Amino acid sequence: MTKKLELLAPAGDLNKLKYALAFGADAVYLGLPAFSLRAKTGFDFSTLKEGITYAHKLKKQVYVTVNIFAHEDHVKSLPKFLKELAACKPDAIILSDPGVLLLVKKYLPKTPIHLSTQANTLNSEAVKFWQKNGVKRIILGREASLEDIKRIHRAVPKMELEVFVHGAMCMSYSGRCYLSSWLNGRSANEGSCTQPCRWEYNLYIEEPLRPGMMMPLQEDGGGTYVLNSQDLCLFDYLNDLIKAGVLSFKIEGRTKSTYYVSTVVRAYRLALDNLKNKKVLVEAKSELNKIDNRGYTTGFIVPVAGVDRQNFATSKAKSEWQVVGEVVSGAKILEIAIHNSIKSGEELELLTPTGCYKIKSVQIYDNKQVALTEVHGGTNNTYFIAAPKGVKAEFGLLRKKIK
Repeated sequence: MTKKLELLAPAGDLNKLKYALAFGADAVYLGLPAFSLRAKTGFDFSTLKEGITYAHKLKKQVYVTVNIFAHEDHVKSLPKFLKELAACKPDAIILSDPGVLLLVKKYLPKTPIHLSTQANTLNSEAVKFWQKNGVKRIILGREASLEDIKRIHRAVPKMELEVFVHGAMCMSYSGRCYLSSWLNGRSANEGSCTQPCRWEYNLYIEEPLRPGMMMPLQEDGGGTYVLNSQDLCLFDYLNDLIKAGVLSFKIEGRTKSTYYVSTVVRAYRLALDNLKNKKVLVEAKSELNKIDNRGYTTGFIVPVAGVDRQNFATSKAKSEWQVVGEVVSGAKILEIAIHNSIKSGEELELLTPTGCYKIKSVQIYDNKQVALTEVHGGTNNTYFIAAPKGVKAEFGLLRKKIK
């Protein structure tokens, strides 16, 4: 029997978990700060239990990351953590450290183990090793090419393979980076990366006959971004990845916005469900330009001529679109939490799990039904607009074009 393909989304907090599942994710991955590679996430054991219960009611799954490279202090405190985690009944544990693997097998013996991309698995012999040690799924290193994936699947056909298809790229080997720890004392391998690869740097050159004379080398007055990767996008390679043996398609971004998660999940859900429908694929791919990005690259999936992986101009992710509001409640009249400014008369788009709908000339009202000319973010007040006719707006997000 052919296994069902899986769209796997990031969940930085409980709200993002709900949006990811509403917009079409089959499963989400998340972590608690202490042992996850994203220390700034919004889960504790209470919200984790709530999230798992919520997902299971929808017949969807939750994978928990315990993917730090553990020091001795971590090893001492892990048993207590894992016992409490076992009570939450996650659907899998994502890990990278062999010592952590042994402890997970001891305290969560029936929970499937997924090997993190941090373990940089790139060949079939490594896959066989992890398979012998109880790993059910390998999240391949981002350096794996399409040909690598095909060969691995042929050599170890019973191993589930997961691949990152979208999101930020790390310049170091499978994310195993020392820059943040070295420069800031905050380790990327313990969940506290400060992203030095995105920093602005001034470069200098030295002529051998003039040692010590450092001459600045700059693209412009703002410096240069020599380590700044474009964002990964394998949208056009989904069919190839399926044929190569990939089971799970993973989106990066546990610290990204609800709007980012919803938009990307919807695009890839449409694609995976309509792989032979060119019209739908074109529409779905266009959605990926409506989120902030650094430009897109296909990474290492296929050989490329020249350099197309770097953004040397800026490290900031940009888009021509901006999220301006979030539907709080309502059916015909929608209550909106405001994120960015909206002016009456503007054209907006309402993005929902069931589709994207234009609002050609929005009219905004306060809670006393007084018409307003403009509203701004940064307030706890909510406002009201009419919903497009016949549209189910639950989990709806409002956006507008800004360029």
